[in-house]
Amino acid sequence: MPKRILSGTVTGDQNEQTVTVSVQRRFQHPVLKKTIRKSKKYRAHDAQNQFKIGDQVRIQECAPISKTKRWEVLTDAS
Repeated sequence: MPKRILSGTVTGDQNEQTVTVSVQRRFQHPVLKKTIRKSKKYRAHDAQNQFKIGDQVRIQECAPISKTKRWEVLTDAS
């Protein structure tokens, strides 16, 4: 099965080798036909601590690294 790749914005970098990435998705409400934005936060592994708050990044699924980390940062999204 292919690994999912998402793009989002780094919202937290306080922890060592970990960043919090907020991913927004847009979809149309099935009844109201209004465009809705939903966001979800993912904890991702950043081995070199190179990403800071506000950076656009792409994250990919991986094997569990810790209790909450199941994603790793690929590269800058730009």
